[in-house]
Amino acid sequence: MKLIRYIKYLFLVLVAIGLVVLAMANRDPVTLTILPAELALWTGVDYAIELPLFLVILGGVVTGVLLGFVWEWLREHRHRAEAATNKREARKLEREVKALKGRDNEGKDEVLALVEDAGTAR
Repeated sequence: MKLIRYIKYLFLVLVAIGLVVLAMANRDPVTLTILPAELALWTGVDYAIELPLFLVILGGVVTGVLLGFVWEWLREHRHRAEAATNKREARKLEREVKALKGRDNEGKDEVLALVEDAGTAR
């Protein structure tokens, strides 16, 4: 188990080193504009910001990962709802079985009731 932990830490260190190298190699500023120049003139929205290239790259990756997580969470909502419904139904049926077993064994010796329950469970 420790080997897996060390491999995970090694992987994280390598990713961190790769990100630092990427950031150092791409420090030049780039200009990000909201709209292309022609569309900005037509709409009147002319917003631009200057950022280092590595921030643009890492920001795009982070945005993509977050959008992927949200997309999957929304896509799997149906499965989570179905699992919750099945769990509630299973609990209800377990309570019902327990109540019925208690009713069948009413007035009987506890040991005999347990033996009969074990025999019917097979």
